[in-house]
Amino acid sequence: MNELKDKDEQYNQYLYKHKPSKAKSGFGRLIISFLITIIVVVAAAFAYLGTAGIDNKYSKLAEKLVKKFELNPKEQKGFNLPVLMPRQNILIVGVDSNGKATDPFKGTRSDTMILVNLDPASHSVNAISIPRDSKVYLAGDYGVQKINAAHALGGIDLTVKTVEETLGVKINKYVVINNEGVKKLVDALGGVPVYIEKDMYYNDNSGGLHINLSKGLHVLNGEQVEGYLRFRKDGLGDIGRTSRQQWFVKAVLEKLQSPSVISKIPEVLNIASTYVKTNLSLYEMSHIAAALRNINMSDVEFATLPGSPSKKGYISYWILDPEKTQEVIDRMVYRDKPTPSDKKLVAGIMYAFDKEEEAMKIKDQLTASGYEVNCVGRAHLPHSQIIGHNAAVTSDFIGWLKKQVPEIKSSQFVYDPVRMYCVHSDFTIIVSGS
Repeated sequence: MNELKDKDEQYNQYLYKHKPSKAKSGFGRLIISFLITIIVVVAAAFAYLGTAGIDNKYSKLAEKLVKKFELNPKEQKGFNLPVLMPRQNILIVGVDSNGKATDPFKGTRSDTMILVNLDPASHSVNAISIPRDSKVYLAGDYGVQKINAAHALGGIDLTVKTVEETLGVKINKYVVINNEGVKKLVDALGGVPVYIEKDMYYNDNSGGLHINLSKGLHVLNGEQVEGYLRFRKDGLGDIGRTSRQQWFVKAVLEKLQSPSVISKIPEVLNIASTYVKTNLSLYEMSHIAAALRNINMSDVEFATLPGSPSKKGYISYWILDPEKTQEVIDRMVYRDKPTPSDKKLVAGIMYAFDKEEEAMKIKDQLTASGYEVNCVGRAHLPHSQIIGHNAAVTSDFIGWLKKQVPEIKSSQFVYDPVRMYCVHSDFTIIVSGS
């Protein structure tokens, strides 16, 4: 008991010494794009390197990459024809700065935690955001704490074990990313085009945060991206920042389709070697990248562990909903599919003020296909999405639906059993404005 109290005191002292500004906490949500960027860049590199007739400078680059990551020569044959990997659970952890010129991964809290489920056989990706304030039992007898305390107290090993025990899943690999590296990555790519959904102005001299972004499509540099993802003065808090992180990931992958990315590979890999800690080898990344080379970002399914906020004293927690959380895990990790039913799904449609005609066309197409649309309404929402609210709304159904209704083909799919815009709708189609 005394040992447990000592550990609790250790954690409390840590929080006191490293309490961050509220604005800083959202920036780490950007890190999933960093992992995907590295993987896609590796894919692009070896796609080019494996092409017949490639010039000498890329052949030399290949030699440098193999040497830099100490790749086993026997494994080099796998780049062009990789062996199909089994389904993988990769835990992505974004960590804060510890404020010292020391190991960037020691004594740092996990600001962001995302469980990515990769299925190379179906070329699909599911991503689950784990709220950093989730109240859980930490592994190793540390008692009840926020899940973001695991990295501060026991590094990535304690973090992985805690996630495994909390969610009942096996973590195959991990990637820990220091937030400073994400800004450097964006600059290395020459900026990323992002649609800013509203004017964003905020100044915090003490925290060193200055945001000055106007509504519209802009190519953002690393510092501007930081401001975009740290902005929280819109009444949406973490919900808004989580959504912006997902939109940013989509923008990054669209940028990476450009052939010009190949010339930036050395700089990206140098950034990765400094700001990324992982047990994924370059060989394994190349296999994952090859399997997912043609993935469409609109087909990636996102979810957040469902729950509700609660405050105990001065500590705010996210209390996970056990039933809904298990539903998300079964769907996103174990890929469970519901028993087929003849019952038609019910749709809701929310549209921007200048998209009424398009929304009515979508409604007519759904009705003609035999689906009930139980509500149509206006909402100020900046990005087009399809939000599934129950297990019957499968990724296969969404794929079929996009073929039937071309207007929603590029809409991002999000699974959320809690957030409903229309009562009793099984899924909601969001038609955003200009």
